[in-house]
Amino acid sequence: MTGKPVKESQSEMTELVLPNDTNPLGALLGGRLMHMVDIAAALAGHRHSRSYLVTAAVDHLDFLHPARMGQFVVLKSSVNRVWNTSMEIGVKAFAEDILTGRRLHICSAYLTFVALDEQGNRRAIPPLIPESDDDKRRFDEAGERRKHRLELRKRA
Repeated sequence: MTGKPVKESQSEMTELVLPNDTNPLGALLGGRLMHMVDIAAALAGHRHSRSYLVTAAVDHLDFLHPARMGQFVVLKSSVNRVWNTSMEIGVKAFAEDILTGRRLHICSAYLTFVALDEQGNRRAIPPLIPESDDDKRRFDEAGERRKHRLELRKRA
């Protein structure tokens, strides 16, 4: 199976924070942001694997700052590492002021997806080709997170 470079599947999506997405203080609901993060990660995963995917794990998700009603939420996703039938995808979310364009990093997350065929069976994913120094760093760090996740699973 031919490998694919990281840049081939990197994705970006933008959502407007509307009143229905916010709490009484006008801040984006955490669950709504988690939903956006899952979709953004799936975009990169689908582009890389060209297959159906299911979310298998969310290893890490940090809420750093709130996004406010009327701001854009910009989510950037990138495949960090591929194993046989699973992959880790990183997502960074930013709140963007619609008048100034100023962006604030509001959330980072790592998600693991599993690729499935039409019958719901696991299927192989093309290898990932990390090219830049950042690609290689994220590749290595994903291996460490996977090792930690599998150790935790053994204890459960």
